[in-house]
Amino acid sequence: MDVADLKVFEAVARHGSMNRAAAELHTVQSNVTARIRSLEREIGVALFQRHVRGVSLTPAGQRMLPYAARIGKLLADARLAALDDGPPAGALALGTLETTAALRLSPILSNFARLYPQVRLSLTTGTSCSLTEEVAACKLDGAFVAGPVEHPDLHAEMIYQEELVLVTPRNLRTLDSLNTVPEFKTIVFRLGCSYRQRLEALLAEMGIVTATPLEFGSLDAIIACVAAGIGVTLLPRGVVTAAAEQDIVTIHSLPPEKAQVATLFIRRHDAYVSSAMQAFVEVARSRLGPVMAAA
Repeated sequence: MDVADLKVFEAVARHGSMNRAAAELHTVQSNVTARIRSLEREIGVALFQRHVRGVSLTPAGQRMLPYAARIGKLLADARLAALDDGPPAGALALGTLETTAALRLSPILSNFARLYPQVRLSLTTGTSCSLTEEVAACKLDGAFVAGPVEHPDLHAEMIYQEELVLVTPRNLRTLDSLNTVPEFKTIVFRLGCSYRQRLEALLAEMGIVTATPLEFGSLDAIIACVAAGIGVTLLPRGVVTAAAEQDIVTIHSLPPEKAQVATLFIRRHDAYVSSAMQAFVEVARSRLGPVMAAA
């Protein structure tokens, strides 16, 4: 087994296809197939199940995949460390919650781009669960997620605290009025969103039975659906203040123990902290103020 074999293995696992992996690796499918078969013979166990739609990992392949990703990341970090001299440069792949992007990141990103034009920064939005998995799997260098995060491979630092509020249509002025709504619906991000989990727990404590949640990938779409009277959601106060001031939704304060949520910045413990990453964190600290600076 060598690094080239693991690179082929990881590409096939990610694409679920020998052909697509070959295209990414700039080779032909027969070479990829031969590499995988040779690797399976060497290890003595099948790593992929073949089917008409492509391939999928066997249990053995699933157990092996994180190690292949980590080895690939270590090699990339070794190269980055050797070349990391002078002004911050190179690629920096970060993730963020949709709400954090809307509330906090615009001034940070614009300032960072102005100060460090040689850094190729990419930003992916997702849920806390999906972003945590991508950082752990070495697909992202770091991410802003909602806490708490307990993962043995990740370093987490608190960035700031958000106040969550229950957001309802404008005609529902009190929490007691929620019990009068027929076919009560929640408007949420997809599974893995920590705000969704908190909303479900809050409504369960209130004894409110909900219908199947409506899932959206856009913050604007969620607020618009609540404003249209379709259902309720749970979001940071900052992203719904303008809608409440326009009287298109009503926001309801919650007890501190239910309202307060920490936003964390996570990265792998064993990852090389590049000058680009250091520069980004410094810019973020300068824009976010004393909470992050004290973290």
